[in-house]
Amino acid sequence: MIENPLIATTLIFALIALGEWLSIVSRARVPMLLTAMVGFLICTWTGVFPADILDKSMFPALGAILIGPALVHMGTLIPFELLKSQIKAVAIAIGGLVVTIGTTLIFITIFFDYSTAVAGVGPVTGGIIALIITSEKLTEIGLTSLIVVPALIVAFQGLMGMPLALNFMRRYSKKVINQIDEGTFVPMTKGIDKTVLEKESQKTSILKSSLTLKLFYVFVGAAIGVTLGELTAIHYSLWCLAIGIAGLKFGLFEARSLEKANSFTITMIGIIFVVIGTMADVTPQDVLNHLPAIMAIIFIGTAGLSLGGYIVSKLVKWDPLKGMPVALTALFGFPADYILCEEVARSVARNKKEEKLIFEELLAPMLIGGFTTVTIASVVIAGILVQTL
Repeated sequence: MIENPLIATTLIFALIALGEWLSIVSRARVPMLLTAMVGFLICTWTGVFPADILDKSMFPALGAILIGPALVHMGTLIPFELLKSQIKAVAIAIGGLVVTIGTTLIFITIFFDYSTAVAGVGPVTGGIIALIITSEKLTEIGLTSLIVVPALIVAFQGLMGMPLALNFMRRYSKKVINQIDEGTFVPMTKGIDKTVLEKESQKTSILKSSLTLKLFYVFVGAAIGVTLGELTAIHYSLWCLAIGIAGLKFGLFEARSLEKANSFTITMIGIIFVVIGTMADVTPQDVLNHLPAIMAIIFIGTAGLSLGGYIVSKLVKWDPLKGMPVALTALFGFPADYILCEEVARSVARNKKEEKLIFEELLAPMLIGGFTTVTIASVVIAGILVQTL
């Protein structure tokens, strides 16, 4: 029965759906990817799933094709104008990444080896796409035993990052309450200006057509990026991301391209299948062998992000309790950053007015921080570092 591609796909999809449900009911405290990946390992190790279930599904093949279009889409998410309006948040996010890259590469190389450090540093500064870039390179050079490192880092890192960020944000929000009582509170932001995105999308003319053509344009951009990646020493992921950013700037793509083409959800599910596929050959012994390195990378990476966020917050004259969570968005990204802002505002505020003030105070920097780290910087970092292996 599992020989049927649809049934095989549905069984794996069930793990993703279970992970999504647990993430929702736990308010992102249990990451979806953690449930899906651990569930897949348990099912394959215990014989519930056949070892070749992913080959039978054939869905990972579609996911592999969709990585390029997803990267182009990422480049169209937030325009330059919004990044410029939150330049301090961008600086804090980058500061956290710089420190965590340095500390991870140094200490993990000393205690383990350089390949393990590179395998972990890309994913710890971002998410799924950085994991895929790293896994592709590890497979290419024959270091398949290390694939478990980036895979489990992406699965587990949110468990440390989210509670820490939540603690910092709650402490900062209590300061905001005190400032409101004293009449000294001055909002850092008025929230994200959605008209910026609308203004960018209005630049397009010929691209405002059918859903099929919108999707086609994204695929064309991705195909160009992949071709440039083969012709140059620059990883295709960087080309696709740059094409998306430039395409939005010059009106070649609409903002949030895949969402406008009603294709984003299926694209992400396909990519998650690819991520799960990286674990197909992982054995219990592989996990045990690399668990110390995985835990060390997550701990050092989290400490580096917090330290970098603290230092740059001081430099740009932000309260570190607000700046450090911005840096920590590298460990969880969207939608967890949005959910955390919502939860903190609701739990700390004494009334709806305070809840709105706190939410808007936290939201824009957190979203921009997540976009800077997970969407852009981690792809660049992973694309560059894997070339050093």
